[in-house]
Amino acid sequence: MKNVISLRDVEAMVRQGQSLQNLPTDVILTPSAREFLHDREMNGSGSAARTTSSPAAPGKIAPPEKPINSKSSKAELEVFFQSAYALNLKEQLCDIGRRLWGRAYVDGNGGNIAIRVGEDIALCTPTLVSKGFMKPEDMCLVDFEGNQLAGVKKRTSEILMHLQIMKRQPKAVATCHCHPPYSTGFAVAGLVPPTCMIPEYEVFASVAVAPYRTPGSPEMGQLVADLVDKHNTILMANHGVVSWSHNSVEDAYFKMEILEAYCRTILVTAQLGVPAKTMTAPQLQDLLKIKQSLGIPDPRHGLKECELCDNDEWRPGVSCAVPPKELEATGLDSEAEKAVQAITDQILAKMK
Repeated sequence: MKNVISLRDVEAMVRQGQSLQNLPTDVILTPSAREFLHDREMNGSGSAARTTSSPAAPGKIAPPEKPINSKSSKAELEVFFQSAYALNLKEQLCDIGRRLWGRAYVDGNGGNIAIRVGEDIALCTPTLVSKGFMKPEDMCLVDFEGNQLAGVKKRTSEILMHLQIMKRQPKAVATCHCHPPYSTGFAVAGLVPPTCMIPEYEVFASVAVAPYRTPGSPEMGQLVADLVDKHNTILMANHGVVSWSHNSVEDAYFKMEILEAYCRTILVTAQLGVPAKTMTAPQLQDLLKIKQSLGIPDPRHGLKECELCDNDEWRPGVSCAVPPKELEATGLDSEAEKAVQAITDQILAKMK
């Protein structure tokens, strides 16, 4: 038998039906192998078994009993970093990276992802590695100041933005940053996509635009963090998109899919030559109630119906679906509108 037994070795023994009770006393178990054996002992002989080929599944492996933080010893951090629990999270990061790359939401080595694993500590993706080809051993462990605590490869250069989001928003358990083309187009134009069009976007995403700053700089992270109390998806001007989730890293990724599909649909709609058919304010109010029940932030929670569908910045044929009577109730001066119209008519007459 090998002198050193790894997690892969013990998983292979389980698959082959071999007993793990009679391992030689002189073998050295890696931290992740010890964690695996401990989980099997605590939860029963079969409950902790999993193979490396199985897809990562959130919640299948319990976190260590003793929480870790930036003050934990180097040995404790290393044990955590090599544990079965951390391996599961690393596999999730790799899985989300492959999805981002497969959908062309990232190019080159762009994009980065992070998962909170303690009060002031997070796992994150490495720098200069394509998100489509990451391996669990590429992942990094950092504290909330950006200091790398574990991992062979260097952590992403944009980690400060993820960490500032987590500092500002205690509910954020995971963050995802990438460059989906249609959404990034809105970011370059400095436009928030119009509302009142598609239910999934209204329920799961809450979008704002952060001004441009150099990627990876503290200023960029601060401008994004300033928006995360009321928004879970931020368009980064001239750069890309970052999202956070209070559920999981997969949920943070889902927001990217929803936003990108929505932006693409909006641009297609704008090319059809007819005004978009938007939802009514009461219909949107129903969706916002669902959103609020799911614990998803939105600055429109609590607004009156006549304030919900504000698409003033959007130009291609989209207008608010609020009935005219409700618009009058907001205090618009009808006499001023008539005066402006009269002046416009005079100017057009002179031009002719």
